[in-house]
Amino acid sequence: MTPRGYFFSWSKCCALLSLRILLLLPAGLPVSSQGDSQSDNKVMDNITVRQGETVFLRCSQGDVVTHTAWLNRSSILYAGDEKWSVDPRVSLVTLNQEEFTIKIEDIDMTDEGQYVCAVQTSSRPRTTVVHILVQVPPKIINLSKNIVVNEGTNVTLLCQAMGKPDPSVSWRFVSSPGDMASDDEYLEIPSITRQRAGTYECTAVNDIDTDVQTVDITVNYAPSVSEGRDVGVTLGQRGVLECESDAVPEADFEWYKDDRRIVNGFDSMEIVTTGSLSKLTFYNVSDGDYGNYTCVAINKLGSASTNLLLYVVIEPTSSTLLQGPRAVQDGSGAAMGVHSHTCLLFIAILPILLRF
Repeated sequence: MTPRGYFFSWSKCCALLSLRILLLLPAGLPVSSQGDSQSDNKVMDNITVRQGETVFLRCSQGDVVTHTAWLNRSSILYAGDEKWSVDPRVSLVTLNQEEFTIKIEDIDMTDEGQYVCAVQTSSRPRTTVVHILVQVPPKIINLSKNIVVNEGTNVTLLCQAMGKPDPSVSWRFVSSPGDMASDDEYLEIPSITRQRAGTYECTAVNDIDTDVQTVDITVNYAPSVSEGRDVGVTLGQRGVLECESDAVPEADFEWYKDDRRIVNGFDSMEIVTTGSLSKLTFYNVSDGDYGNYTCVAINKLGSASTNLLLYVVIEPTSSTLLQGPRAVQDGSGAAMGVHSHTCLLFIAILPILLRF
């Protein structure tokens, strides 16, 4: 350091020391009001601001002022119009015989505390003390990650938040409003079921604002399949067997005829699976296609199956339609003939019976 630099630093230290002695402010301790008369010292109302806002600190001058300064705890921010603070957010607004005002922009939690305006007049020193309170909107700082668990697992979700005033934290189950709520940082879900899968919302609230974040829970479970529906198809026509499964993760499907696994594209059959639905399509049903089929749904947690029947449907022909009524009519005529012969025979033997 150059001699000039040493001299400047030494001068600044002397000035700071002189100002402290002058104002009777003990170095290293919180600034408090001192003076010959308690009426010369003033404690202003607390200034409450939100994080990020701008604060104006004002104090009146009056009389013949020889020295004046704004101090934050043990640091001098401004001594007269000379800035001592290295913080670019602090600046001088007004300095005259009436008032001495500085401002602090983009206020933060580190700015909270006691501020003192110290004034030395021709008669005696006086101080004005003000306390800045910084309010901070809530911010969720620790939240459980999205998770994937197997059905039956015990699950604990955590949500921690900070703010000033301290925020209250609560949980709710978004996928089913009114269900699974908690007024705590922790949400306990014992032996989770598939019905509890979905989105959970954590809310942190204080007098300033609200912060909301969500967690998604995916619950894995073994497949279950809907009961198979039998299908009747005419020989040579197109037929479709359907199999639907409920599973997480989604199931893979296998089709069997009796004990033989069906390969896609074999014997004019096609297997098409879309999500939870699998279809076995027959494009030209033959006699060998009729029979029992089994659909099996499989994932890493298990499997399930259902049986389906492809049966034959005989389509009516024009000849059977024509023969049907005639056959009925012929049958009725034969019956009537038999009945007539019976009646004639009874009439013939009636006189013989009457003789006896």
